[in-house]
Amino acid sequence: MDSVIVTRTDIQRGSNNDIQSLTEAFLNDQNVRESSRKLYGRTLRQFFRWVAKENKSLSNLTRVDILQYSDYLENTLKAAPLTIGSYLISVRKFFEWTESVKLYPNIARGIKTPKRSQTFEKGYLSDGKSKDLLNYFESLSLRDYAIVNLMLRTGLRTIEITRAKIGDICYIGEKRVLKVWGKGRSESEKGRDYNFVVLTEKSYLPIKNYLEASRKGAKSGDPLFASTSHRNHGQQLTTRTVSGLCKDGLKAIGLDGREYTAHSLRHTTACSLLEHGRSLIEVQHVLRHSSPNTTQIYTKMKERELRLREAPEAALDMAF
Repeated sequence: MDSVIVTRTDIQRGSNNDIQSLTEAFLNDQNVRESSRKLYGRTLRQFFRWVAKENKSLSNLTRVDILQYSDYLENTLKAAPLTIGSYLISVRKFFEWTESVKLYPNIARGIKTPKRSQTFEKGYLSDGKSKDLLNYFESLSLRDYAIVNLMLRTGLRTIEITRAKIGDICYIGEKRVLKVWGKGRSESEKGRDYNFVVLTEKSYLPIKNYLEASRKGAKSGDPLFASTSHRNHGQQLTTRTVSGLCKDGLKAIGLDGREYTAHSLRHTTACSLLEHGRSLIEVQHVLRHSSPNTTQIYTKMKERELRLREAPEAALDMAF
């Protein structure tokens, strides 16, 4: 109870200051990364805005109200299932905390997040389309060409591209590698064990050309790929920027469907490796999957492609 800086009576007054104090007390009690703490704060503010909009009292909320809030997110805000899940997780954690400090009962216990309905599959590029994409960016931008080329040849995620530093390029033995700081790792964990991808000459040369042409004077701790915008010049790119440039390139070469996104480049890495005879365990190592079950989806994709390409039904056209 020492960390609680407001009482039940304070909160029942309903002022913005009281809600803010309660939120700060909750956030300060969470043993999570700073990024998660910020996410909880942002999503809880949305919940409290809804509570105020509905003229409800925090002290009188029930489980039905939480279900109504979930319905509001889905049907009024038209939020995606993943977004709704994020908001509801914060609400659940908040009421778990209020119960633990004896403020309010946990009315959100057992409230489920909606399942993500995958109505389309992520696409991947043939060797020909991969070359088209690289040709498009090669004539457009040294930085963007280096990014897309690296993603296609190593399967890096957008967040891994944004987190890469110049000093992350190093050698392990005689092999040039790029240390990878992926999803789930905080800045403070970077000194610990790390993953890596091998930088072949074709992976590294566009990066080298970009750094020599555009990043003279950059230091080891600077972002490997930096923003060129006026507001954030020289700073770390956002995943939205990387996703956007990939999507623009895919559209430019005629791949404009919903299934083609920045993540399609990662799928392409996996499928191309399998296409060229590499094993499932090798693909798992390149993509840095913790479980081979995750990598298994790519073998199914290739099996289906082969089934369509060499359809045995076609033999019947020659028979009758």
